[in-house]
Amino acid sequence: MSTDDFLLVETPRPHVRLVTLNRPARMNAMAFDVMVPLRQQLEALSEDNDGLGLPTIALRSMGMLEKVVSTIRTMHQPVIGAINGAAIGGGFCLALATDVRVVAKSAYFRAAGINNGLTASELGLSYLLPRTIGQGRAAEIMLTGRDVSAEESLAIGIASRVEDDDRLLESALELAERITGFSQVGIEMTKRSLWHSLDASSLEQHMEHEGLGQLFIRLTTKNFEEAIRARRDKRPPVFRD
Repeated sequence: MSTDDFLLVETPRPHVRLVTLNRPARMNAMAFDVMVPLRQQLEALSEDNDGLGLPTIALRSMGMLEKVVSTIRTMHQPVIGAINGAAIGGGFCLALATDVRVVAKSAYFRAAGINNGLTASELGLSYLLPRTIGQGRAAEIMLTGRDVSAEESLAIGIASRVEDDDRLLESALELAERITGFSQVGIEMTKRSLWHSLDASSLEQHMEHEGLGQLFIRLTTKNFEEAIRARRDKRPPVFRD
């Protein structure tokens, strides 16, 4: 039996785990000091790989890679991809999961699965690529398995900007520094709205989502007032959220 402050984990039967909330004084209320270790324990149990067969190993391996992509999408912070060299197969998918892509002139992209007798669709590529560059362009790139140069990636919307190889990281860091100058909650809500737009069923639904986010920040912070004062005083705003 292992214990956390408010968590008990036992093995009452072979291959069976019993997880018990152990904070009776608070009636096991869903407080963070209980729920955080519970989530961590459940994740650890989910990732227990003892005694697995090949099919389950394959499924879990794919699931782990998929979780990397979905984690980038759901992170509170914007993720800037600084992409150099070959972004092939999974690298292409990983790049598309980022919010902003700065691409070196030497970089190129390839949906490589089709070249290997497999499908070009993996790790969200057939979801993200059409939403980034349009269905027709995505279909041509995925069905031919051809290389997409840095220059073309900029022209069709994969890249946000293209830089000389020796300027790539500095450009990405400059972009990150600019973003950090804005309101943290404003940046987070903007990222959420951008990703939400990919799944919105209608313009009206999405505008409601945007409006609630704008209203939330306007009513719960003094950011707007600070922006007005900063413009009046001819200084950068200091957003305290």
